[in-house]
Amino acid sequence: MNYSFNENVEKLVAYTPGFQPDDPAAIKINTNENPYPPSPKVFEALAGLTGDALRKYPPIFWDDFRKVAGEVHDVSPDHIVCGNGADELLAMLIRCCCNRRRPMAYPVPTYTLYPTLGDIQDCPVIEVPWGPGCQLPKELATTHAKLTFLCNPNAPTGTIIPVDAVGELAGRLDGVLAVDEAYVDFAEDNCLRLLKEHDNLIILRTMSKGYSLAGMRFGYAIGSKPIVDALLKVKDSYNVNVAAQVAAKAALADRDYFQANVQKIKQQRNRVAVALQSLGFDLAESHTNFLLAKITKPTAKDVYDQLIERNIFVRYFSQKELNDKLRISIGSVEQNDALLAALNDILK
Repeated sequence: MNYSFNENVEKLVAYTPGFQPDDPAAIKINTNENPYPPSPKVFEALAGLTGDALRKYPPIFWDDFRKVAGEVHDVSPDHIVCGNGADELLAMLIRCCCNRRRPMAYPVPTYTLYPTLGDIQDCPVIEVPWGPGCQLPKELATTHAKLTFLCNPNAPTGTIIPVDAVGELAGRLDGVLAVDEAYVDFAEDNCLRLLKEHDNLIILRTMSKGYSLAGMRFGYAIGSKPIVDALLKVKDSYNVNVAAQVAAKAALADRDYFQANVQKIKQQRNRVAVALQSLGFDLAESHTNFLLAKITKPTAKDVYDQLIERNIFVRYFSQKELNDKLRISIGSVEQNDALLAALNDILK
């Protein structure tokens, strides 16, 4: 061929998302989706879309959603920025903060998209191993990175760093701290109150987990005005389609449905955790909608393969620190029943 790509793209190893089985009968508990449908108000809102709304470009600054989000989170709407999924916001932050001379940092293991996004931007990536028991590593505060990601609760471990410790980290950094709270809907605390104390902090949220809108791809972030203004400079002109904006607003506003939905998942999480432990799995306490389950005999990979033979899909990671574990999304009661029955058969 007589053309080429940027060197960093030539070397890039693309992010590998969870497998998407074609069989509608498959038990798909590998990508941390919500097993329950969105709020009925989402469907009412989508049904109300007109041809006029669809023929026009969507609202540039997501005004209706930001108004509701501001009320829900008790923040000014102009401190909120929205994206085509939280992943777009991660990429926008790297675009704002990082280049070949301005590195990014994060503790590992964590969300495996972070290094891919760093490689796309061609910026140095500093990975700092978690402390014992997935405690916040002290070295993370001394990397001099211009952008530090903290997935909290963390994926794929399900563990959480206390809010006070996150605030202490923000106070020690000389760059931006992005707290990725994709799974915080299933935790007992969050970092929003730290925004009043730290102007280098931005908190990312998603509508994919607690609100059952993974198919809509809608995320948002709340941060100081200077960080939000920088993100507005680098965003695509119309980065979130009108259907996603309408659906996200309706879902976020329906607090009763959201809370009931989350509570069902927490109850199932506790039930599945107890059952897995009785089967011999070792688990850390999870603050998410998934469990990271360790097993050594048979190997995690062998159990993973045998589950696939039964049309059940969980997540397996081959990297050294995770290859003895399975990440299992919390499904519906029926999905969880099928998983536990299959595991009992495999391990008996």
